[in-house]
Amino acid sequence: MERKNAWEKYPEGKKREEVFAFAEEYRKFISECKTERECVAELVKKAKAAGFSDLKEIIRNGSPLKAGDKVFADNMGKGLALFVLGKKPLEEGMRILGAHIDSPRMDLKQDPLYEDNDFALLDTHYYGGIKKYQWVTLPLSLHGVIVKKDGSTTEISIGDRPQDPVFGVSDLLVHLSGEQLEKKAAKVIEGENLDLIIGSIPLSGTKEETKEKVKANIMKLLEAEYGIEEEDFLSAEIEVVPAGEAKDYGFDRSMIMGYGHDDRVCAYPSFRAVLEAEEPEYTSVCLLVDKEEIGSVGASGMQSRFFENTVAEVMNAASDYSELKVRRALKNSKALSSDVSAAFDPNFPSVMTKRNTAYFGRGMVFNKYTGSRGKAGSNDANAEYMAALRNLMDKHEVAFQTAELGKVDQGGGGTIAYILANYGMDVIDSGVAVLNMHAPWEIISKVDLYEAFRGYAAFLGEAL
Repeated sequence: MERKNAWEKYPEGKKREEVFAFAEEYRKFISECKTERECVAELVKKAKAAGFSDLKEIIRNGSPLKAGDKVFADNMGKGLALFVLGKKPLEEGMRILGAHIDSPRMDLKQDPLYEDNDFALLDTHYYGGIKKYQWVTLPLSLHGVIVKKDGSTTEISIGDRPQDPVFGVSDLLVHLSGEQLEKKAAKVIEGENLDLIIGSIPLSGTKEETKEKVKANIMKLLEAEYGIEEEDFLSAEIEVVPAGEAKDYGFDRSMIMGYGHDDRVCAYPSFRAVLEAEEPEYTSVCLLVDKEEIGSVGASGMQSRFFENTVAEVMNAASDYSELKVRRALKNSKALSSDVSAAFDPNFPSVMTKRNTAYFGRGMVFNKYTGSRGKAGSNDANAEYMAALRNLMDKHEVAFQTAELGKVDQGGGGTIAYILANYGMDVIDSGVAVLNMHAPWEIISKVDLYEAFRGYAAFLGEAL
């Protein structure tokens, strides 16, 4: 069943300008927010400006919540939940948009700094599923925090301002790479070889017998700029990400190439949709989580009790609390697991089936199931829920398509959908098609982004 190109809904003029304006706001967001911490900090600022209150303050003051109130809860600076309370009691369920804000990257190890033959380097450990060979010979930047023993925090962001230096991982020159090119792609670059070159000038004025002078010079620079010593790396979280802004892609500027579309291309329209929710029937929720790329584990991942505990706190402030009501609220909810889908790539058509793949420009994507091969690890949404969503999208004239992640035996993937489904609620994966998924630079269609925003807004605004 072929879907029309959504650009046809937006002819030249005001309507198309709305698509491009929304995409430009998103382009700036992903250019400035390259880590989960940066995403949360920026979105909290925007939420406060839009009238959202910190749930911690509500709890501290014992303030009651009522329909129309807007609150947010910050999870360790790496996750965020936003609620717009609905007219119906919370126990009748919520409308949840759940996305993740972590992306594949490299992380510095705890003891990362070393010197090797007059180079200073940083030792890394890659995070999430990447093709390691894609991360060499690129300009890279450092983003994160260093926390000292006294509890003070120093924010690190180097490589994205025009005056900043950049860093990188070297690769073997083609003239000497005969043996390397005989290796399988997974082994061409080994994980332990993804070390960042960060300097080459030795510290001057040192004694001749002083070892590791280049490393010493780097530490001198870091101490002068940030007031840190080498041991402070032990309590640091520093991420290595591509340097540079997201860019318009194509002569017609119909696409955006940037780092971290997976999954900020779904997180941002989810956030914008909940920002615009005004006194909805059912409580509207935008849930942004960390660690999806490594299994949704840890205190900031979807498998933690953060969301469940936050729902309990909101209910306690909004009505007579009971554990049973919390269980009912979760069970009666409906959710869109807002995550990306693999776009059809005309350069690699063999891994897709054309009737069941996502295409650029044909709107938001619904994946009834994900998983791998025999749907292993998948949330498989009910047909009744899919039918209700079809009706809703058609009613609001939202362009949408359905897809699965490649041919049956090619591989697959998962999202946070199955974790939300553990509560017994209706959940389906819904997001935006991406080219180059998990590469340093991914590509999305601006009209798909806009249709996702419209679809998410419709989902929050109506009872299903």
